[in-house]
Amino acid sequence: MGTTTVDRPRRKSRPVKVRNLTIGGDAPILVQSMTKTDTRDVDATMMEIYRLLVAGCDIIRLAVPDADAARALKEIRKQTEAPLVADIHFDYRLALMALEAGVDKLRINPGNIGGREKVETVVRECKARGVPMRIGVNAGSLEKDLVAKYGRIPEALVESAMRHVAILEDHDFLDMVISLKSHDVRTMIAAYELIADRVPYALHLGVTEAGPPAQSAVKSSVGIGHLLAAGIGDTLRVSMTGPGGEEVKCGLEILYSLGLREKKLEIVACPTCGRCEIDLFNVVHQAEEKLLALDLPPLKVAIMGCVVNGPGESMEADVGLAGGNGLGVLFREGKIVRRVKESEMVEALVEEVTEYVADKRAKGHV
Repeated sequence: MGTTTVDRPRRKSRPVKVRNLTIGGDAPILVQSMTKTDTRDVDATMMEIYRLLVAGCDIIRLAVPDADAARALKEIRKQTEAPLVADIHFDYRLALMALEAGVDKLRINPGNIGGREKVETVVRECKARGVPMRIGVNAGSLEKDLVAKYGRIPEALVESAMRHVAILEDHDFLDMVISLKSHDVRTMIAAYELIADRVPYALHLGVTEAGPPAQSAVKSSVGIGHLLAAGIGDTLRVSMTGPGGEEVKCGLEILYSLGLREKKLEIVACPTCGRCEIDLFNVVHQAEEKLLALDLPPLKVAIMGCVVNGPGESMEADVGLAGGNGLGVLFREGKIVRRVKESEMVEALVEEVTEYVADKRAKGHV
């Protein structure tokens, strides 16, 4: 994991432990999300955590706006071994309560939780428990003097972050992660590029307030993907006005697209056009749902809807289906194995994948 797919060296950062995971160094890039439930509602929050974990989330963040939410963390901690991050603002006592509850990381800005003595108290507790902090700078909540001096430009984000870094460094606390988020992709990219050369700490990537799913997916893929391809970034969160599971899936797809994680199931499918002669949308949807429920090794499956690219893509996949005129041709490692009716396509494809994987496992190839 030392280089990206474009062969640029990955920026070396100081690793920090978050429960059983590592952010930074040579560790794999981790995907985070945040619960969208009221943290005080333990049952609802636990269901949300479960959904995020099923989607593939590595680290889960929870908002802690008051003492009741901080107290709820104790019960949440009892019910999950997932790495948990407490999101704290303004009140250092909430940070202490979250640490007492057993969280694995704090998202905090040390400059807004009180004076030096209060910061020192939080730092001492973090050191004693081996809990790192993330300094989270957002363009929407910059200090007023920086907005007056710069506006909401990359240099303002970097200066804000450096102020908070200095506070922790003055307290000899180095187990930190930094984020510099903006809803503007260009601002976000420039800010991370600037700070990457100024500090040795791990970087948490994200385009904040990125909006509804389609818009968020594009903005996050462009911003986060650009930085990862340049070797910058150690963990990420896709910010989406939508289900948390969709945030996680989008984050994973960004990593898959750059070869930074191995995708277990890659489905190659055409977007369809006027040449498509089968109900490809439905076939792909049903096939994906059934295949994701299986215990599969890394696998490439092609599901194509016409004779232009269909046979070629299907022959390149481990298992492929090329449909047309109400019929489907099944391929295994480039060879035709059988033909089926459109109504039988999904079931036949799943059967072929199951048999293919069983054969590979029997031969010790996976």
